[in-house]
Amino acid sequence: MFSPFQKKKSYSDRLPEQDSGAQMSSKDMPEGPAVPEDLSDVREERTGSFTANKSLLDKKSLDLVFAVEQMIQAKQHVEAGNQELQDRLHHANGHIDRLNKDLKNLNKVVEDREKSILELEQRLIDKNLRVDQMMEDFRELQSAMSEEIEELKSLHEVERDQYAALLHKNNEMQAEKNKKISELEEKLNKLEIEHAHMKQKFEALREEKTYLVNVVNDFTTRMTSPFSSKAGARDQASPE
Repeated sequence: MFSPFQKKKSYSDRLPEQDSGAQMSSKDMPEGPAVPEDLSDVREERTGSFTANKSLLDKKSLDLVFAVEQMIQAKQHVEAGNQELQDRLHHANGHIDRLNKDLKNLNKVVEDREKSILELEQRLIDKNLRVDQMMEDFRELQSAMSEEIEELKSLHEVERDQYAALLHKNNEMQAEKNKKISELEEKLNKLEIEHAHMKQKFEALREEKTYLVNVVNDFTTRMTSPFSSKAGARDQASPE
């Protein structure tokens, strides 16, 4: 399918050839009477007379008839070309109207896109501002945390030294405690042995005491028995 511009080119390429043929015929045509304005009537008249009385026409008349026919054909071609150009102009106007409509739609789309882009740029700017603020806050927090970490490290060193000192003191106290415990256990063992000896002595003394008490009781009983029997007899005799 050829575009209207290609049709125009083909017609414009074809038209000068016809015009040049007509000009050449006009140059070769001898001077004669003026050409009538109504070329179609002249053509019909000349053609009828030419076909009826061909043998009666001379060379000049034949050239004149040929020139008139060439002019008529050129006019027809011009009219056809004009009509074609009018059609192409109408088609081009319609195409231009569609392009203008598409251009308006595209301009609207471009405006909407530009508006969206501006909104996105504004959102991006706001987000970048928030990110910058967050980074600034993070740097401040990091600086504060670094200072606090240094303080905690110093405090940790102090606490570790104190712990080491307390641990050393505790080890000394534990060693001293273990030593005292050993001494007390040794003393306790000695006391238990002494207690066992004292217990044995106490048992021996208690047995000896018990024996002596029994001996004394037995002696006392034996010594008091005669005196008791005599006193009883004396008591029985006195009432009589």
